[in-house]
Amino acid sequence: MKPFKYVVIISAFLSLPFIVATNLSAGSGEQGHSIHWSYEGEYGPEHWGEIKNDYCKCKAGDSQSPVGISITEKAPLDNIYFNYYSTPLKIINNGHTIQINYGKGSSISIGNKQYELLQFHFHNPSEHRINGQSYPMEAHFVHRGEDGKLAVVGVLMEEGKSNDFIRTLWNNLPKEEGKEHVVTDVKINANQLMPKNTNYYNYSGSLTTPPCSEIVNWIVLKTPVEISKAQVDRFTSIFKKSARPIQPLNGRIVKESK
Repeated sequence: MKPFKYVVIISAFLSLPFIVATNLSAGSGEQGHSIHWSYEGEYGPEHWGEIKNDYCKCKAGDSQSPVGISITEKAPLDNIYFNYYSTPLKIINNGHTIQINYGKGSSISIGNKQYELLQFHFHNPSEHRINGQSYPMEAHFVHRGEDGKLAVVGVLMEEGKSNDFIRTLWNNLPKEEGKEHVVTDVKINANQLMPKNTNYYNYSGSLTTPPCSEIVNWIVLKTPVEISKAQVDRFTSIFKKSARPIQPLNGRIVKESK
């Protein structure tokens, strides 16, 4: 079966992502959970850098994510090709979010580099803000290159009609935390959660969870996809909050495809 292909334009910040954070092969940059961290309280974002030496970038880093996107620089960016295949559903509640681990073989290509899709997961509310606006949710598609660096595609999710792809995922939510649930008779394709218009914002940043490694080439698609209020509520009934606060740009430039 031939993969779906989309063409987008993107920049070559090939200094990216992960080695990482939770189940990289499974996570958003969220890595094993042997060290407890959370989104609130004494182990919340403002304290991540104090939990463990390996998390020092969460406090001392100067290229952290997420960021607020308002002032941008329009630029000709490299094409990005989405080459996603269908794969059996592998879904897990990792304690911080719902994550879908993807089968091998799907990837994106940017310039002369290829990044394999490892997993995608969700945040509530959206971690990135556009012109001060926050969205109900945001999906992160985590890709890794042969050099271990990451490219993460962010898809904003706004309230609207019910999303068939999300319905499939939510209908198969695992009943227990920490264990991957493999649904062999259900196949998914990540293209189903991509907007038709794939113009985007691009900047160099970090994982948005510990260890906050500054190795991510962020690709935030400008056009949101719709998800119903009931679907948002289903997610928030499990995870009340799963978003890191906005981080300072510290002189970084956010590029925008023309």
